[in-house]
Amino acid sequence: MATKKSNKQLFILLALIVAVAAAILLLPSCGGRTQRQAGDDIEATTLVGEGDQAPDFTVEMIDGSRVTLSALRGKVVLVNFWATWCPPCREELTHVQRELIDRFAGRDFVFLPISRGEERAAVEAFRKQTGHTFPMALDPAREAYDRYASNYIPRNFLVGPDGKVIAATVGFDEEEFAGLIDTIERTLENQ
Repeated sequence: MATKKSNKQLFILLALIVAVAAAILLLPSCGGRTQRQAGDDIEATTLVGEGDQAPDFTVEMIDGSRVTLSALRGKVVLVNFWATWCPPCREELTHVQRELIDRFAGRDFVFLPISRGEERAAVEAFRKQTGHTFPMALDPAREAYDRYASNYIPRNFLVGPDGKVIAATVGFDEEEFAGLIDTIERTLENQ
């Protein structure tokens, strides 16, 4: 009898390991550095690039207010698509307060993080867990995201004061993020 119980526990453990491995393999939309190197696939899933007019959208913020991208015309806007379950997204968000929001406070810059495909409850729980207090938007039906890309997060689209995309990045890499910050700085200086 002890052997049957032991075999059952082993089977459950193996099934759990297989399920976790399958989940990792089947969640390719979270863009770590290795996925970023799969350039052809990234390019094929990117619908908006540098020089393109940024597609307009309206999103609901976590506080219930609404933001429309075209209403931010005249400002430099960093549109950031992310998800609570995505490790590179979570890593990137740890840099936002100090390196973006605090650095560009009082200037014509808006950081607009949009949670892709998640409900309010998941984002609220994430905010409580992480202590993030900066504004976040919701895109549960992926209406905004699907205008910009068909796969992979985090994604950043830097939109200039004229509404055109200045830079677009996929995944999180500290060096690339620093380059994005430099581009924001230069764009603000040239306004």
